[in-house]
Amino acid sequence: MSQDKKVAIVTGSAVSLGNAIATRLAKDGFRVVLQDISQENLDKAKKEFDNQGFESIAVVGDVSKRDDQFNVVKEAVKAFGKVDVFVNNAGVESVEPFLEIEEKEIDRVFNINIKGVIFGTQVAAEQMKTQDSVGKIINACSIAGHESYEMLSLYSATKHAVRSFTHSTAKELAQYNIRVNAYCPGVADTPMWERIDAAFVEHKGYEPKQAWKEFTQGILVGRPQEPNDVANLVSFLASDDANYITGQTILTDGGMVFR
Repeated sequence: MSQDKKVAIVTGSAVSLGNAIATRLAKDGFRVVLQDISQENLDKAKKEFDNQGFESIAVVGDVSKRDDQFNVVKEAVKAFGKVDVFVNNAGVESVEPFLEIEEKEIDRVFNINIKGVIFGTQVAAEQMKTQDSVGKIINACSIAGHESYEMLSLYSATKHAVRSFTHSTAKELAQYNIRVNAYCPGVADTPMWERIDAAFVEHKGYEPKQAWKEFTQGILVGRPQEPNDVANLVSFLASDDANYITGQTILTDGGMVFR
């Protein structure tokens, strides 16, 4: 096995956006570590990677648990000898009026969206510090990390935290030749947006799909986001072409939010 090929870990990569990112990195020539909380989804993703001839391993894990995050890097190093790129992709949304948010929901969303990124960044940095190469940590932010949306107060708060954390860790880890950046997706036709639309119907008296239409009608490029739109940005940030970029939270939303 060639040690020249780079190694990428992508959390939450069994389905949806995370899977699109992992697939793109595999096509770019990375050996990929798939990580997800669902063993069933992970098995399906691993089988598809095997069918396409990609070099990969699959590690089940919960990003909100520090031991699981450290384990995925341990397994990556055991299999491939190093970690060049760590993508903190796993995350969850929360859609409800602020006054109705319960403590258990705060804990759920903060544990995954913030603790997961913190633990992933810690373990990735500890490994990358030992390597004689440029390390890349790439975080999942959002347009909700630049703009705060009603009905998405909790989610927006976590993504603002990820944005700030990206800035701070880029400053602290620069001395170790580690770059830290984030990708900020916009509006995609996903199960998450079905839940957002349903919440607007339930709590604000919207018609079905009204929220979706309001959010998407102003996108300058004229269409909602697709998974590959985000995977393309992550591919660039993971590449040597992005070695001079750090501490940035880059919007890939088709022209919605301007910062």
